[in-house]
Amino acid sequence: MRHGNPTPPTDRRSHGWIDPQEFRGDRRFMATFTNKQQVLQQVLNVLRRRYEVPPTPQRPVLETLVYGILREGATGEQADRAFDNLQTRFFDWNEIRVSEVGEIERALEDLPGAAEKAARVIGILQAVFEREFCFSLDDIAKKGLRNAIKTLQDKFEDATDFAIAWTVQRALGGHALPLDPPSIRCLKRLALVDDVDDDVESLRASIEHLIPKSRGPLFNEGLSRLANEFCWAEEPSCGECPLRCDCPTAQSRKSESRGTRLKPR
Repeated sequence: MRHGNPTPPTDRRSHGWIDPQEFRGDRRFMATFTNKQQVLQQVLNVLRRRYEVPPTPQRPVLETLVYGILREGATGEQADRAFDNLQTRFFDWNEIRVSEVGEIERALEDLPGAAEKAARVIGILQAVFEREFCFSLDDIAKKGLRNAIKTLQDKFEDATDFAIAWTVQRALGGHALPLDPPSIRCLKRLALVDDVDDDVESLRASIEHLIPKSRGPLFNEGLSRLANEFCWAEEPSCGECPLRCDCPTAQSRKSESRGTRLKPR
């Protein structure tokens, strides 16, 4: 069951893939570096104990990019169901490309932001067809990671930062942390990213280098499930959250609740 309103995919704010190394000269960044590492290590340990990360399906680059569009702001189960519907209800990618947005939206069923995602899927397939005259992007993987990322950013305007980062992590062999509104909400409440910064690229860059590449899928899957089960947009279940002892927001809510109960008449 989803809590709160569905969160639409986040648009990329620029075409630059921010290098986390650029933050190392920032004194404010350096002051919190060690603390962030410690908190993140504890977060990863809790997520590893609580959640099992499903094996990553070996999908081609295009299919991974499309799945990334569907996965943003949704649970893995919702995205899996929507992706399976696209594969079974349509003959091939070309049929999806020439379909109306409403047809694709209906196939996505209960996926958050289904209408916008349907339009993005069609837009990506159209861009691939115009560029490659087929429905494959595997060739970009042969040109090196930086060139592949640049191609996805420059040539596919319907690809969000999340979808590109998902593709880098799952299909291109690079290190990236896809961040969507639910995962950003968790990170802000954990005080691991700037609470007033809404630029997805800078948020991702500020934390990406602190997570080992091998634990990227655990980080993404665990945060996604945590957001869905406990860290809701409104009235989060802080008292039941497995990260409540490490979360400043949970501690603050606990103190406020205790203060309310002890308030004299």
